[in-house]
Formats: sequence, structure tokens, C-alpha cells
Amino acid sequence: MKILFIGGTGNISSTITRMLAEAGHEVHLLNRAKTLKYPLPKGAKVIAHDVHGGAPPAALRGARYDVVVDWIAFTLPHIERNLAWFGRGAESATTGQFVFISSASAYQKPPVHPVITESTPLVNPYWEYSRNKIACEERLMAAHREFGFPVTIVRPSHTYDTIVPVAVGKSDYSIIDRIRRGKPVVVHGEGTSLWTLTHADDFGRAFIGLLGNPRTIGHAFHITSDEWLTWDQILRLVGRAAGAGDPQIVHVPSAFIARLDPDTGAGLIGDKSWNALFDNAKIKSFVPGWHAQIPFAEGIRRTVEWFDADPARQAVDAAADARVDEILRAWQR
Repeated sequence: MKILFIGGTGNISSTITRMLAEAGHEVHLLNRAKTLKYPLPKGAKVIAHDVHGGAPPAALRGARYDVVVDWIAFTLPHIERNLAWFGRGAESATTGQFVFISSASAYQKPPVHPVITESTPLVNPYWEYSRNKIACEERLMAAHREFGFPVTIVRPSHTYDTIVPVAVGKSDYSIIDRIRRGKPVVVHGEGTSLWTLTHADDFGRAFIGLLGNPRTIGHAFHITSDEWLTWDQILRLVGRAAGAGDPQIVHVPSAFIARLDPDTGAGLIGDKSWNALFDNAKIKSFVPGWHAQIPFAEGIRRTVEWFDADPARQAVDAAADARVDEILRAWQR
């Protein structure tokens, strides 16, 4: 297949770029030529362009793609751009399938049922990010109904590869460094809410199974692991993967964190403070034989090894680390 990724350099998309290229697909990345988390795979091509800068690049004029995936659409103006570039009367390119990367955080908060399916309502009064994703989905589905725009919606939950899954703090080497130095880490609430983490390799195998599949047009899917862990268990597994044993966990209420750090608080109250248990029956029915194979204990070990393999990856965000310290001092007071 000939596939265009808008973005393609992120935590999930870098992994899938590599997987597609290794499988022999023709992959084009439309972005500002940022460095991939992994080296650019052989055969992948970069179209250097700021997609938020207005007109489409010349390379898209007359181009035909089997699949276009937008990894960096977050608001309605981004969707209107996509409809102009790839929809009815598109000025630059055409595609047989357009995949919008939404978010599982769009699902109903607070949840009224412990298990999430694709038919769970999309309602999130707490987090603007999620409301924007909902609006994007609604606009794309309206275009599908109006003139057959070939959209498929994918809602990742907390997917990791080159990030460290945490709820309070920076999801990079900073949390590994903090744990290794014996500093306490913050876990929201009592640390007992259940959460689902999915390795990007597992996500990628299911995601690729959706590409070029005409049965997926007009459908929405989430793709997650079937493993459920409490946040205390997650941080303990991070500590063990870092070779530091169980970290010193301090439990702080989400509402208290939100008062001190509104950005983190929005993600907690709008997403991570609730149980997130997913029914993956739909993706398994569309991609027969798929199931997540990498438990978090193994996946986070790979992530820590990735950071440890290159000193350039081991930057510590001092400002983010200081915010965690301030939350701890305020809670102690």
C-alpha cells in the first residue's frame, strides 16, 4: 500500500512507520522533518512541510494514497484542512481511506459502566482535549454521511514505547531518573484505580490490520491490551525495570493536584483518575487472531533499555521534576 502519515514522528507513529516499512509498504511522512524516535526506515520518504501553515505542499498535488493517517489533528480547523486536502473537491490529493487518531479519553466521564466498548457515549466535561477530539469525530462522521468521506476512527488509550507511563510527572527519562535517585513519586488518589497500558508494537499490529480494509470505513475502534493494573502496580513495575526496586509512592488526591497544576489535573480528572477497562471484541473481529502480547512488565523493561542505550535520550526535565516536588511539599503542608 501507499500510505501517507501526517506527523509520523511520535511515540506510536514512529513504531508503526518502522513496522510498515519493514513489511514493504510505501510510507510517506508529511511533517516538519523532525527526527524520528527510530532512524527513518529504508524506503520511507519525508515530505517536509508545516501542515498547519496553510496551503498543501506541491508533492500532494495529484497524488493518490491508499491510506492517509492524521496523527496530529486535535481541533476542528485541523479536520477542515483534511477535508479540503483529501475530501470532496480536494485541491491536492485523494485517498481510499482516511484514518483519524482520536483518543479513548473521549469516552464518557464519569463512566456509568465499568467496561468500555466502542458504543460507550463520547462525553467528557472535564478535559478540553477530549471534547475537541469528540468534535473532530463528529465532523468526520458527518462528512462520511454527507458525501462518503472514507473515514476510520481509531481511539488509542495509554500507549507507550519511547515514553514512560505516569500520571503525575513527565513521561520521559525524568521519572526514571527520579526513581533511581530515591525521590518520592506522586500517584493520584489511593493508587487503586485500574488502568490499561498498551505497547506500541501490539497497537501497531492491530492498527495495520485496519489499513486498506474497506469494512472499516465509517467505524470507530479502540485498540488496547487486556491487562489491567492499578497505578501503584504500574509505578512499582517502572521502578523494578529501572533497577531501583519499588519506588516511594505518595498518594495525593487528584483535585488537590489539579489546583496546583491545572494541566496535569485536567488529564487526571478527565481521564486517568477513572477506571479504564476496555472490551476489545470489535478490533479482534476485524483483525482476526490479534491480541496484545506484551505485558507491561516486559514492555517497560524495553522502554528503560531504550533510554539507557543512548545518553542523548536521558535528558531530565528540571521544571517538570520541580512541579512534582512542589506538589509533594504542598501536600505535606
